[in-house]
Amino acid sequence: MPPRSAGTCSMPEQPLPDRPEPEQPELPELPEPDQPSDQPSTSRRRASLLIGVLCLLLGFALAVQVRTTSATSGLGAARQDELVRILDDLSAREDRLRQDIGTQEDTRDELATGGNQAETALEEAQLREEQLAILAGTVPAQGPGIQLTVSDPDGEVGPEVLLDAIQELRAAGAEAIQIGDVRIGVSSAVTGDPGSLVVDDEPLRAPYRIVAIGDPPTLETALNIPGGVVNTVNRAGGEARIEQRDEVAITALRVIEEPEYARPAAESD
Repeated sequence: MPPRSAGTCSMPEQPLPDRPEPEQPELPELPEPDQPSDQPSTSRRRASLLIGVLCLLLGFALAVQVRTTSATSGLGAARQDELVRILDDLSAREDRLRQDIGTQEDTRDELATGGNQAETALEEAQLREEQLAILAGTVPAQGPGIQLTVSDPDGEVGPEVLLDAIQELRAAGAEAIQIGDVRIGVSSAVTGDPGSLVVDDEPLRAPYRIVAIGDPPTLETALNIPGGVVNTVNRAGGEARIEQRDEVAITALRVIEEPEYARPAAESD
């Protein structure tokens, strides 16, 4: 039997159980710095496109506004000689108004300084009565003025054209106006349709004849202002002919109706 050797006894090695490796937490994937997202770029493009469209619309609106203003501005489109004539007419009208004021002041002073006050007051009252009767249209009138004849072969001249003519003549100092057989007053109305106009319930037929008493050059200038009555008639296919006359007669009369609501106000102390 062989001898046993001294030393340690060896045990057969037992395999160790496998230990599970610890799990690493998953980190969210971050976009690479050199690859930016496409969404901000798309938003910027849309914003730039919207701003461009708004700028175009704004520019178009401004251009239309400037063109409309230039087309409708009467005095802005007038020539230099027309502006000079308008200024002269306004100056002449101012002079007439100053003369009227001077006449009224002379009458006041004459009444205040004594003399034959009763006779002077009666003459002044009669003069005022005649003037008011002319303005009210209850008496015939005559004097210098114009005759405006409006032809309308296509039946396109509407009531607003005659209404504009009345307003322009009044603004230019017309003291009496007659259209056809109708005396124009403060309550006159122009109605109807183009080609079939009515003034104060009286039907009119073309050509329309308008007679006005006043300063002839001033009245004609008011109707010839660029964009005014004459231009409007021409655009409608008609023709407006103005004749200055030293003497015109207005024979149509108005019937004064009793006011329904208005009454003279009491004089204040």
